[in-house]
Amino acid sequence: MHRHLYRAALVGGTTAALVAFGASSASAHVTVSPSTTAAGAYSVLTFAFGHGCGESPTTQIAIDIPDESINVTPTINPTWQVEKVMETLDEPVDDGHGGEYTERVDQIVYTADAPLADGLRETFELSLQLTGDEDDKLVFPTIQTCEDGETAWIQTYEEGEPEPDTPAPYVTLTASEGDGHGHSDGEASASADDADAGGSNAVGWIGIALGALGLAAGGTALARTRRSS
Repeated sequence: MHRHLYRAALVGGTTAALVAFGASSASAHVTVSPSTTAAGAYSVLTFAFGHGCGESPTTQIAIDIPDESINVTPTINPTWQVEKVMETLDEPVDDGHGGEYTERVDQIVYTADAPLADGLRETFELSLQLTGDEDDKLVFPTIQTCEDGETAWIQTYEEGEPEPDTPAPYVTLTASEGDGHGHSDGEASASADDADAGGSNAVGWIGIALGALGLAAGGTALARTRRSS
């Protein structure tokens, strides 16, 4: 229910000029570690925290998803309930498989089965496509709710400015790797060449095997002819 209030509080949204990802992740209290940062690639983002609100245990973590992202797959955590909060799109978006998206994942909410005590670390994984261009910043404002109060990790800041007290976790995109699935064009071509080579090798081995069978059959027939004569 805090979603739109916190979104309005962001400075410049996902296009704000932020410092490099490494500096943010090193000092932020809710961090995000990407498996890849290539624009257009599919990545598993790991969000982590290791404290409560002050010393109050954490009961919920709500992660806002950048507007650029449509579909997000959260990983199940055995001690937390997970919910996708959906948002209707103004216009349908092609899903790339002959269909279309009419809504997007607006927020992922993890709710603890039992409050997580301050000083214990927890992680949540989200799988999504890193939609955007090189040097774009994907910001994930995160609301940490505790038994006593909450902390809104939503602040962004421009390069050269001091880091705010509650910075939002974010990812800076690097150059695209080619096919949008984390593989470069060269890797894709190499895979295709390997497949072709594998097919050619298979045909060659089949030919050798058939030739060997033919020789064996000929030898058998010759032996029978000699015995009969």
